[in-house]
Amino acid sequence: MINLVKTRKWFFLISAILIVPGLVVLGLFGLKLGIDYSAGSAITFHFEQPVQIADLREEMTVLGYPEAVIQDAGNGDFFVRMKEITPEENQSLLNGLQAALSANITEPSLYTVSPVIAQGTIRDTGIAIIITIIGILLYLAWAFRRMPKPLRWGTCAVVALAHDVAIVIVLFAILGRIAGVEADASFMTGLLAVVGISVNNIVVVFDRIRANLRRGAGSFELAVNAGINESIVRSLNTGLATFFVILAIYLFGGATVRNLVLVMLVGILTGIYSSICIAGQLLVTWQKLGFGKASPAK
Repeated sequence: MINLVKTRKWFFLISAILIVPGLVVLGLFGLKLGIDYSAGSAITFHFEQPVQIADLREEMTVLGYPEAVIQDAGNGDFFVRMKEITPEENQSLLNGLQAALSANITEPSLYTVSPVIAQGTIRDTGIAIIITIIGILLYLAWAFRRMPKPLRWGTCAVVALAHDVAIVIVLFAILGRIAGVEADASFMTGLLAVVGISVNNIVVVFDRIRANLRRGAGSFELAVNAGINESIVRSLNTGLATFFVILAIYLFGGATVRNLVLVMLVGILTGIYSSICIAGQLLVTWQKLGFGKASPAK
């Protein structure tokens, strides 16, 4: 049996190395917010004739949109994100591009978000996150209500979930800085999916720990370590099976789901790691700090 609890300080150190520098980047540059949170217009242009992204970017500048962010989606499609434009401005832009690039252009999609809607989306997202956290905390405290200090179990689970979410956010902050990756509505959907995946893994580990405590399997630390070891194979099997399915979607799926899939890929890996190396170790650390002695349930 691997003594994963004894090496918990190393796991905490690894997490700190992953998160702290990223938080510095996040504090300095923030997330590169997508149109859902920052307002503006997102247009998909389809060119029937081959067009180079450099030429499209140059013409967008000439037409008065130097801030436009352009991505080549392949098959003649380009995603363009810019400041909010009116239908008249959009038609003028389309005509100008067709004339300058000598190409037939269609617009499969046009998506515009006003500043008011963007602010409302940010507020609603924050509320959803808070409700999710409180709900998970209360549910786990209730699920482990027969254990001493049940709120402790819920709190440690929430901290482990925050660890997973922090790593995903930090990664997107870095990718936003170096590759222009945006945090949009699909990013937030992916985060909530990550929370669901992670909490499922953590509950499985906690359930094994609870079973060991009820059997009187030695000290609290030994019971936790045994519970983690008993859950490793299950966590790896289910987590990696899901990971490879999501990886296939990332490699062969469309560009429109790329952010969602990337969040889930990272979240699955961090969920496996936190359930095995963080959540149970937090229980032991809290118990050793002396905030109430944990003992088997009656």
